[in-house]
Amino acid sequence: MSDIVRLAQQARAASRALAAAPARARGGALLAVARALEAQAPALLAANAHDMAEAGALDTPLRKRLCFDAAKLAEACAGLRALAALPDPIGTTQRATELAPGLRLYRVACPIGVVGVIFESRPDALVQIAALCLKSGNAALLKGGREALHTNRALFGALYQATLDAGMPSGWAALLETRQDVTEMLALDACIDLIIPRGGNAFVRHIMQNSRIPVLGHADGLCALYVDAAADVDMAVALAVDGKAQYPAVCNATETLLVHREIAPRFLPPLAAAMAQAGVVLRGDARARAIIPCQPAADADFDTEFLDLILAVGVVDTLAEAVAHINAHGSHHTDAIVTRDTEAARAFLAGVDSAGVYHNCSTRFADGYRYGLGAEVGVATGKLHARGPMGLEGLTTYKYKLLGHGQTVGAFASGQAAFAHLSMEEDCPL
Repeated sequence: MSDIVRLAQQARAASRALAAAPARARGGALLAVARALEAQAPALLAANAHDMAEAGALDTPLRKRLCFDAAKLAEACAGLRALAALPDPIGTTQRATELAPGLRLYRVACPIGVVGVIFESRPDALVQIAALCLKSGNAALLKGGREALHTNRALFGALYQATLDAGMPSGWAALLETRQDVTEMLALDACIDLIIPRGGNAFVRHIMQNSRIPVLGHADGLCALYVDAAADVDMAVALAVDGKAQYPAVCNATETLLVHREIAPRFLPPLAAAMAQAGVVLRGDARARAIIPCQPAADADFDTEFLDLILAVGVVDTLAEAVAHINAHGSHHTDAIVTRDTEAARAFLAGVDSAGVYHNCSTRFADGYRYGLGAEVGVATGKLHARGPMGLEGLTTYKYKLLGHGQTVGAFASGQAAFAHLSMEEDCPL
């Protein structure tokens, strides 16, 4: 038996114990993890320094994602405490129906079971994902980027031991480190209930094509901002700068800016000045370049997640053209419109087929913590099970609990009893 098979089997057994663990115990384990990370801060930061030194040739955006400094550590610990304080997602009654007198049906939230998550080089993602799985009662197999190997090992070691000391079941989480580990994991459909790959479209498709396990893809974040003819120019400039420059190396950064032709002569000059001050390079189509000096945009630029201080700018004739462009070239992550026209906003929010559609606010709000979800496993760009920032609710499924007093189907089939199907406002007592 390979190590991966053994770890998956242990996770399957642990998932059942974890699902039955009291909410207070799981919350206490999260608080214990926060204390452990703070106590082991020097070792954690040294491990990240090792990874940063070995990463030398990485592009600037990737280096930013790899960095796990004192500020990131403090943020991770604050997130753990915030997550521990959230209501327990397990056991929540989602729906209650009295089928007939004394026969009551409850739909109740429960963990998915064993979740395999493959994520990028951000070490803080390991803490967030493991914590979300623990809070939601799921066992977790975690595979981080090889660039963060030493940081991931240090973080996982501190996190896992703290949870064991807090009474969580052995084997509830495991750290995978190689591509071969992932290949083996994808074949373990008898032990693993869900795979969540975080990465580009090609990577997600590869995972889907090579596993019988259900896959919930978290793909590129190619977000767009559309500046409508009725936009407030100052607001539009501020939102564009925030969406692109506040933190460009993340999936909710704005990568494409579309501008209505009527407002382009008034909007693009102040935008160019603000972006230049923020260090952003603009790549514009021919119509944008006729108004402001900028680099020429290739067609591919409107299909690119730059994760850098680069922004593709295009001028469109109509709102409908902007919506069509976003649906054709975006990643269905998060897209926004700036406008004072309520009907234009309504048409945009209805027409854009993305997990997040925003009016007069930055695409950077697409985040599980900012949504009040505690944290996120990732941002799901598909349409099944979970969509958008995937927090605790996205890591649960449900079961139906039917409570009776000896009722048999025969009585209903013969007409001696009849269904009432009355909606109830009460929690499942069991």
